[in-house]
Amino acid sequence: MKYNFDEIIDRKNTQAVKLERCNALFGTEDVLPLWVADMDFRTPDFILNAIKERLEHPILGYSMLPKNFFDLTKNWIESHHQWELQKQWIGFLPGIVPGLSFGIQTFSNIGDEVIIQPPVYYPFIDVVRKNNRQLVYNQLKLVDGKYEMDFDDLESKITSKTKLLILCNPHNPGGRVWSKETLIQLANICSKHNITVISDEIHSDMVHNGFTHTPFASVSETAANISVTFMAPSKTFNMPALITASYIIPNAELRASFAYFLEKSDLTGGNVLGYAATVAAYQYGEQWRTEMLQYVQKNIDYVMEFMHQNIPQITPMLPEASFLIWLNCKNLGMETDDLHKFVAEKAGLGLNKGSIFGPGGEYHLRINVACPHAVIVQAMQQLQGAINNIVNN
Repeated sequence: MKYNFDEIIDRKNTQAVKLERCNALFGTEDVLPLWVADMDFRTPDFILNAIKERLEHPILGYSMLPKNFFDLTKNWIESHHQWELQKQWIGFLPGIVPGLSFGIQTFSNIGDEVIIQPPVYYPFIDVVRKNNRQLVYNQLKLVDGKYEMDFDDLESKITSKTKLLILCNPHNPGGRVWSKETLIQLANICSKHNITVISDEIHSDMVHNGFTHTPFASVSETAANISVTFMAPSKTFNMPALITASYIIPNAELRASFAYFLEKSDLTGGNVLGYAATVAAYQYGEQWRTEMLQYVQKNIDYVMEFMHQNIPQITPMLPEASFLIWLNCKNLGMETDDLHKFVAEKAGLGLNKGSIFGPGGEYHLRINVACPHAVIVQAMQQLQGAINNIVNN
């Protein structure tokens, strides 16, 4: 391998969220923080070097998007996801979670209903509520150890006030890579009821071997006509603090409405360092992406096998994408809050509490394995020791 993912990097005194919020979330700083969905791998040198090169110029004045920004974005998406795009469909977005808020404000009114599919990335819940829309749950169902969409439930939840569905594709926290057939069925239902689909596809470049990411808008003309897609290199290349993403909207009317919202809110631009980093990622990032995924897969395989052999009380869901593993801990016999506290205090691990992901997240934890392998080995040993203590006593 060209890149060293075994390197242990101390993130103290860097304002890292995963460290700064430990006391608030876990009641102690003395935990391995494996909760926030960023990586503990060094941001790749080609990105850091692009930023350093820009900083050699002594003025950080108002800056335009690089001329090749959209061409590189288009080429990356087309080559990795076989989705043929027109360049005018693509626009700059200052972050995907902000984009969810912008989409809600553009395509719905206060009091309208927005559907999400829990358990799901918890900012989906927050952004709907904070924008004074009505949250509607179309809960995923567990089939043979994987999440599936419940279309009967979806149709039963739709009313005349339902304006949006927010899709997590691939799914977080379950790591599900939705099939083309599933997305076609979702598109047909939403189109029939005049529902716009906002598809968060930030994990799309981190699909594991044997699986293929399918952009929602690519599955049919029906899907393209009702879709607003968000993508970004930030998760893949470990640069989320640069707040740089893109939207892709094939439907001209939807695109004009969204672009107008961004323009009137003065949200059409980002920061010059994010621009430089994105260009570098899409120009030079393929080898790093490939090696990172191989390393993450090694950590996933280790956790799956370790728990099967040593912690049978916990059932991990095998992720088909990304670096997050969803842990079903129901057989430990603890309520969710007690489980979260036990893992922090007795195992010394800072993990996400499953209930924050909405219905279906009870009795679960989410662990991030995008870190040096030695850290994952330590985490599993600490977890095993804590559980053995309660089992043996």
